[in-house]
Amino acid sequence: MTDEQHGVVFPRGADGRRSTAAVGRAVVADALRGVDPAGARAAEQETNWRTGYLVHFRRLVEAGLDDRDDAVGIARDGLAGLHERMVVRAGGEDVPLAGWAGTEPDTTFGTAEVAGHADPERELTLPFHGERLAGDDLERRLDAWVAAGVVEPSVGEAVRTVMKNPDWLRLDGHTVAVLGAGAEMGPLTALLRWGARVAAVDLPREPVWQRVLDTARVSAGTLVLPTRDGGADAHPAHAGADLLAEVPATAQWLAQVAGERLVIGNYVYADGATNVRVSMAVDALSGELVEQRPGTALAFLATPTDVFAVPADAVRQSVGGYESRSRAAKVLGRPLRAVSAGRLLRRSYAPGADPGVNDSLVPQQGPNYALAKRLQRWRAVAARADGTLVSMNVAPPTRTRSVVKNRALAAAYAGAHRFGVEVFEPATSNVLMAALLVHDLHTDGGPRHDHPWEDEAYAAAHGGLWRAPYAPRSALGLAALLGYGAARS
Repeated sequence: MTDEQHGVVFPRGADGRRSTAAVGRAVVADALRGVDPAGARAAEQETNWRTGYLVHFRRLVEAGLDDRDDAVGIARDGLAGLHERMVVRAGGEDVPLAGWAGTEPDTTFGTAEVAGHADPERELTLPFHGERLAGDDLERRLDAWVAAGVVEPSVGEAVRTVMKNPDWLRLDGHTVAVLGAGAEMGPLTALLRWGARVAAVDLPREPVWQRVLDTARVSAGTLVLPTRDGGADAHPAHAGADLLAEVPATAQWLAQVAGERLVIGNYVYADGATNVRVSMAVDALSGELVEQRPGTALAFLATPTDVFAVPADAVRQSVGGYESRSRAAKVLGRPLRAVSAGRLLRRSYAPGADPGVNDSLVPQQGPNYALAKRLQRWRAVAARADGTLVSMNVAPPTRTRSVVKNRALAAAYAGAHRFGVEVFEPATSNVLMAALLVHDLHTDGGPRHDHPWEDEAYAAAHGGLWRAPYAPRSALGLAALLGYGAARS
């Protein structure tokens, strides 16, 4: 990393370098130390973090399973470790991240507003394979996904509740701040089509804002956006905020446009270490606004390629699928497991596990991606424990640009259906996850659960990764091999 970086950055170590691995090891150790000292030492002593992080991120889940307070403690300690270590590069110097979000901003934003003139949709419809499913067709699709183990049964329950309450779609009284407004997995398009009020934040990049503004103008909703010239003109050349460096100004702007109830939706994404940096910036922003405005809600999308505790029903379906696999699969599986020392085509869970632990971490995504997504889960756990309304749902594997530009992942996704995993198109994922957000905002975050892992498992649309017969990483390479031709085309 170079000192040309601005805003939230990794700290400089004793050797003068800004090491993402050093921070990753230290933060995981911080998170584990209170409940699993041996796990903390193992993380601190990991010599190859780039590939060795997988076992430690699994341990972060396993160490909190026996006791709710342990899980909440891991989340709080992990967040504290990040906030203590990450710094802000400003004026050629590193300053502490703590307290930065609430400081007087160097700049202020104006506000532009775009009101769409279309009629809001009065029925939930879901794009799927070139059609828009509604009513009985949507009900049948939900039933098929549940039966195939593609989503948890609670996804069907939540979506049906929204279908029965179509007036919820407008989100009257809410302003949803979509951070990462141009993100493929974000809910901006769906929310505007339903007639909601959206505060859009993304980098000051004209092509991004041209697309966002075009979407708003043909929608039924209202879009508000920050303007860099202080004016009220919705022009793509003057729109946007850099969350890495402009958190204080963005926090001030969002507080001004929030209306009755603010929802902070975190849909940001960046490659590599920048993903951690921008996720930390959003976390600082969220903390400041929750403190300023009690009643502010938080929204996240959890990645399915992570480690989760899963209910006994998911374990039973996976075990049943493994035991009833075809004769050809059994014959093929034995030599593959033998030559791979048990790494290929192994079962996901021990029979009877309750809960089971699903490890869908993908090494190609790397430790920075894992840390960026885990800190969001930690924030969700800690915020729920503090009484904040949180909507955090596991999103399905989706063919986004960020995924398919990685050849190995693109190939694995192309071959995933052969192993019981359904990969979604962005249009389907967007609307499905937006509907779950609407459900959560109207039901106080969904049902109350005794343990954080149950909150994460509720309404999880994991694409089948939790209920497939094989442990995901044990089938990943074969899926990529089988999907390589399809991915190239």
